[in-house]
Amino acid sequence: MDPERVDAELERIKHFLWHGNTFRALDLLDDLVEDFRDPVHRSPSDTQQAFSTRLGEFCGYIHGNDDQIPNYGERHRCGEPVSSATAESAVDQVISKRMVKKQQMRWSPRGAHLLLQVRTRVINGDLADDFARWYPGFTTPGRVEFAA
Repeated sequence: MDPERVDAELERIKHFLWHGNTFRALDLLDDLVEDFRDPVHRSPSDTQQAFSTRLGEFCGYIHGNDDQIPNYGERHRCGEPVSSATAESAVDQVISKRMVKKQQMRWSPRGAHLLLQVRTRVINGDLADDFARWYPGFTTPGRVEFAA
């Protein structure tokens, strides 16, 4: 197999997956897997065999999760988030500050979990409603909305 052709095919597969077209991506993946399983002239190298194995695993993953793969292109065009990197970054930042062993006041896993629940409620704008439910008569003078 020509490495440039394989790279081009993988780029096409990535494009189809990005746009939620798992049917076409799987069609190309299956063809690529077959090309690696049926060497024409010689036995495949260790690198080619390893790549073929990983390609087969990837193909199996896409087959098993094809109904879960979103159309990121459509999400992007609609202004919707295409990753959870912002939320993951916030979690990493909050947790890593207090969960490291060298920290003087280290959090317990339960304490970190509770903090993340509160932080999520604040970001979603639900914390004031929770307080109003817990404490009847609770009012907020000026509700502040937080950007995610």
